[in-house]
Amino acid sequence: MVVDALAALPEAFRERIDNLDIGVEDRPSVEDALRTRGTLLGIYRGVPLTVRGSGYGLTLPDRIVVFQASLEALATDEEHLRVLVRRTVLHEIAHHFGISDARLREIDAY
Repeated sequence: MVVDALAALPEAFRERIDNLDIGVEDRPSVEDALRTRGTLLGIYRGVPLTVRGSGYGLTLPDRIVVFQASLEALATDEEHLRVLVRRTVLHEIAHHFGISDARLREIDAY
């Protein structure tokens, strides 16, 4: 489902993704869970494209992690799970592009 969400991104966005790894883990770590209020569906760990400067280079990839058990616990069926996964992937990719949670709420993206 994560692969499908990425494949559905418009080409203009896919080609701008830079130095990013996307994976799936069962659950967030205790440290990750403490960083949020509520259920954590995914997380972006890295330096957003808008913050990278000329000194950014030769670094390990940024990482998006999607939490399978968290998503499955919320989903009512497989189609709903697909919607939740897509939404989570898009949300975390927005962070890669430098868009904050506040801005996502402002533009009614979730």
